[in-house]
Amino acid sequence: MVEIDLSGSVSVVTGGSRGIGRAISLGLAKANSKVAIVYASRTESALKVKEEIASFGGVAQIFQCDVSSENEVEHVINDIVSQFGNIHILVNNAGITKDTLLLRMSESDWDAVLDTNLKGAFLMTKHALKFMMKNSFGRIINIGSIVGITGNIGQANYVASKAGLIGFTKAVALEYGGRNITSNLVAPGYIETEMTEKLPKNIKETFLNKVVLKRAGLPEDIANTVVFLVSPLASYITGGVFVVDGGLSLT
Repeated sequence: MVEIDLSGSVSVVTGGSRGIGRAISLGLAKANSKVAIVYASRTESALKVKEEIASFGGVAQIFQCDVSSENEVEHVINDIVSQFGNIHILVNNAGITKDTLLLRMSESDWDAVLDTNLKGAFLMTKHALKFMMKNSFGRIINIGSIVGITGNIGQANYVASKAGLIGFTKAVALEYGGRNITSNLVAPGYIETEMTEKLPKNIKETFLNKVVLKRAGLPEDIANTVVFLVSPLASYITGGVFVVDGGLSLT
């Protein structure tokens, strides 16, 4: 097995305090990257991840930020750079859901999901890019979803945000590839997180019956893909959409 060593790098992970974001933060730290854990409201959860990273000798700090606010994003990016000195890796993982059928969906439910999931990625990328361009190096990973490719009932806002991330990922890859900055998207399928725990039992069973590998995905399955994509092993990969769903989208 090839050991990935990200020593000397600084990673920023939004939504880094729980679920897939927590696993990504831990995975990057285990590969020796210093990690800025960006979170919205759960300070206790963010502190626990920081402590977990410290327990194996890793380095992490927590930063509270509403990624849909440009003022807050600009401030947090500058704060991260002032503490760590630079930014090399950005993982746009922050995401929310407000599910309901389209005819019942309020404008505020639409706006809230698009603001966090899509606008948040835009703002974080915009402000992190300034430092990546100075380095002539950057690795940007957007966490999408297979529903951004397939669509899904009752999630028009979420699907639109994740589909938008695919186009955004490709545009960034084209604009900044000449600066040695890569941009890729990871599209998880059914992953065991707090978000999926809330699903009704029959919905869970429907998903699991369609998974070719006959198991739910783990947050670590996504984290492993992210760590690979930001490593030197993936230096010639950009603009890609990487489906990590155990074959769910094949059925």
